Amino acid sequence: MYQTLKGRSMYGTQQVLIKKPKEVIAVLEYICSEAKKLTNCGIYYSRQLFFKTGKFPNRAKLHKELGTKQKNSHYQALYSDVAQQALTTVAESFKSYRGLISLWRKGELPNKPLLPNYLKGRSGLVLATFPGRAVKLGGKNKGKEHEFGIRLPLGSKVKTWFGISEIRIPFPSNLDISNIVEVRILPRNRCFYAEFVYKVNPQKVKLDSSLGLG
Repeated sequence: MYQTLKGRSMYGTQQVLIKKPKEVIAVLEYICSEAKKLTNCGIYYSRQLFFKTGKFPNRAKLHKELGTKQKNSHYQALYSDVAQQALTTVAESFKSYRGLISLWRKGELPNKPLLPNYLKGRSGLVLATFPGRAVKLGGKNKGKEHEFGIRLPLGSKVKTWFGISEIRIPFPSNLDISNIVEVRILPRNRCFYAEFVYKVNPQKVKLDSSLGLG
């Protein structure tokens, strides 16, 4: 576990190896595969817009363009929040590029930054992120791991195609569901991990300067 600072809030992360039946693993593979394809679609649109107009789309424009106007099949294959998070990541990468280009033009960077490029790799899988508001803890029997855990929604298209609307994965007993900010499905070394990001309440420690060694 490690902690990071985002703005003024502190967050912790905890990873759990997902040991589930082949059917669940197949769904996770599908989600991460579609997330990569959608990400590349977002990158393609952003690059083409830049080449034609010199401008980059923000996340709202990407969501509207691929989700509403184009009705992108990869966007529709994912739960809406997961699809939006994938495109938000694309928008943030181009925003960072714009900032780096500005520094380069001022002479504050030695090398010209490269325009964000397409995701490659043999696995064809990338991280998929579910926001905390989309996940719920539930199940009929707590004693059976396959029936109880955190529920990840899959969206209407997956329900239509595969006949399932959600999957469950194990939830760490040491975490509080109300503190969960997001759940990331992380493909790694032919396995899948659930990465739980949660709020951390920093402990205020009052130091007694009289007890110092120096």
